[in-house]
Amino acid sequence: MAEASKKAFVTGHPIGHSRSPKIHGYWLAKYGIDGVYEAIDVAPEAFAEFLQTLQAQGYSGGNVTIPHKEAAFALAARRDDAAEQIGAVNTLWFEDGELWGGNTDAHGFAANLDEYAPGWAADGPAVVLGAGGAARAVIHALKQRGVNDIRIVNRTLARAQELRDRFGAGVSAHGMAAAGELLEDAGLLVNTSALGMHGNEGLSADPGRLPDRAIVTDIVYVPLETPLLAAASARGLKTVDGLGMLLHQAVPGFERWFGTRPQVTAELRQMIIADIGAKP
Repeated sequence: MAEASKKAFVTGHPIGHSRSPKIHGYWLAKYGIDGVYEAIDVAPEAFAEFLQTLQAQGYSGGNVTIPHKEAAFALAARRDDAAEQIGAVNTLWFEDGELWGGNTDAHGFAANLDEYAPGWAADGPAVVLGAGGAARAVIHALKQRGVNDIRIVNRTLARAQELRDRFGAGVSAHGMAAAGELLEDAGLLVNTSALGMHGNEGLSADPGRLPDRAIVTDIVYVPLETPLLAAASARGLKTVDGLGMLLHQAVPGFERWFGTRPQVTAELRQMIIADIGAKP
């Protein structure tokens, strides 16, 4: 069998949990593309050398996940604006022989809300729970869409303040005790914290304090309906789960590596939901 004409990868440590091979494999089959997308476990100490060998191994590029996103940011020869703003790289590709690093998480977050809650950005303020790497991507997306009152709420106030200083005007930092009051006029509540994940069940904030018009979204997608989304739904609020962010963030990379812009379809979503059910 001849070698596939185009190759891409996802790398992390560990990497067995990644659903990216299923997503990209679905698209390769759907569009009849002669290509391969594979998961590669690379330890942190071997990551720089791994990047140096990509072209020799025939890779067009790939995805980077935990714990390599900051290292990929530092090692890429060039970076797109989203990566610069977020401070992390999740997508790599080559242009004119140079290794470029990008970040598609903000795109994935916004595209997911565009699909399930059109017009979401017009009705701020936004409250963002958590101050990690995912929060950086969400704040970048919010600023790109013109949300000018973004309230970061985090257990460790200093981490929220770091993001406030990073993103500047329109961004404020708060401790958890302030969450209830901050929700009272919010149009969007976003959970980027680990609360709600399997093994870390809990309610990150009380959606009962939100106005009736508010939208609640959670970037956690295992389980698909987190405690926060369940509480918001019971309250009658519009909710958007986190699976669409995972699916939509994969689109730009696939287009760069394989030359076709893929569609996020109901069939793809159901396939990943079934996989989540099998491996929560």
